[in-house]
Amino acid sequence: MFSRVLSAAICGIQGLPIFVEADVSEGLPGFSMVGDLSAKVKEAQDRVMTAFRNSGIQLRPKRITVNLSPADIHKDGSSYDLPVALAILAAYQLLPMETLKGVLVAGELGLNGEVKGIKGALPIVQLAKKNGCHTCILPERNRTEGEMVSDIHIVGVSTLKEVLHYLQKGTIPGKIKKDVYNIEETEIPDFADIHGQSAVRRAAEIAAGGRHHFLMMGPPGAGKSLLAKCMPGILPSLTMEESLEVSSIYSVAGLLSSQQALIRNRPFRAPHHTISPSALAGGGRIPRPGEISLAHKGVLFLDELAEFKRETIEILRQPMEERRVHISRVYGSYVFPADCMIVAATNFCKCGNFPNLEKCICSEAEIRRYQSRISRPILDRMDISVEAVRVDYDALICEKKSEDSKTIRKRVELAGQIQRERYRDTGYRYNADLDAAGIKKYCRTGEKEKKVLRDAYEKMDLTARACHKILKVARTIADMEQKEQIAEEHLYEAIGYRIFEQRQIWR
Repeated sequence: MFSRVLSAAICGIQGLPIFVEADVSEGLPGFSMVGDLSAKVKEAQDRVMTAFRNSGIQLRPKRITVNLSPADIHKDGSSYDLPVALAILAAYQLLPMETLKGVLVAGELGLNGEVKGIKGALPIVQLAKKNGCHTCILPERNRTEGEMVSDIHIVGVSTLKEVLHYLQKGTIPGKIKKDVYNIEETEIPDFADIHGQSAVRRAAEIAAGGRHHFLMMGPPGAGKSLLAKCMPGILPSLTMEESLEVSSIYSVAGLLSSQQALIRNRPFRAPHHTISPSALAGGGRIPRPGEISLAHKGVLFLDELAEFKRETIEILRQPMEERRVHISRVYGSYVFPADCMIVAATNFCKCGNFPNLEKCICSEAEIRRYQSRISRPILDRMDISVEAVRVDYDALICEKKSEDSKTIRKRVELAGQIQRERYRDTGYRYNADLDAAGIKKYCRTGEKEKKVLRDAYEKMDLTARACHKILKVARTIADMEQKEQIAEEHLYEAIGYRIFEQRQIWR
């Protein structure tokens, strides 16, 4: 007897339909599985048969063949256990085939028949909805995660017996459906707690307004790390579409729990400088999202940028431009989204006191060596770079509160609204997304402004990329002031945010 059950594989953060086919025939008893399977998937036959026995299900010895189709997609993980079990039971005619039509199944089985949680439940449910399924059977641990997708019935099961009871009777005995747990917003530091640093605060606001990459350079204790932690507080709230997109990444990474089924706050990731390249960008034999993808739609903070391994920093070149990560492996190519703001902080030298020559104990060669750990191509990709100076004592003890995040956020939201309206029918969303053609169309300047940019280009020895960055930042400054045209003052301010080129360092 032949049977088929719909399941799913995860490729990147997307679900792909996998059909679990089972055939039971007379002959020498045995169990074989085919379909380009990893060792984890092949182990399913032992888990499934033991789970049957411990769940009180007795099967007559027959020849069992299970195929996971299509065979040209590599299957990995333990989420195929439950669909394999149901396909075998349907092939033994212990389950009516009609009950499995329009149903997608995923779950891992324990030897005692327990259904355990899996990674990637959210994109699996999204795939089920896309393929016209009316029901998705998942482990109970992943139920609230699956219920984030509307217009599809989610059944959370804890044991193999519960699955069989549901498919035969339509209910699960003794189970009360719980409401999805609402997650409260996490506490985010406020800009009102930052003393002084008016120039850096202004630069941070512009960076948030246009989603520009942002670099702060200065001595220790100047407030760089605190300001970076405040950045999510001035970014607009995630839309439901963005929230589901971010949650899908966390689901694939296995970072969602039954208590946190949906990411509602903009992510803030701050990896340590000892992180490996694959952990930052994503990778592995079966690639998983890295820190830059986990910061999707949020902020990736790289503190002490010069302390990161050079090869780790250099791996960010492509994601910073394309806002996605392409990873190729033997089993296929994977694409992970990486649309985040990169906020970085670094000192000018190893001791941290340069350019204060009275306190700096580093030689000129040591300063050059330290600065050279950040390559010019990476610095070029930073839209905004500013110097965070030492905070003076009067500003530190001043009781007058600075402008808070809520007030700044209103201006950032207004600038974002202007950009969304401007780019409504295009592939752009924010000024930072503009390519060469977009800059030519949306960052037009007059003769005076062109002369300002020409002078800066020649005197500061700018690259073409740096020139484009200046225009995009100037476009954001104009949007913050609700001006349609880029003016001279906007260009001058944008040029002022190229601190490393003005100081003639990193040469």
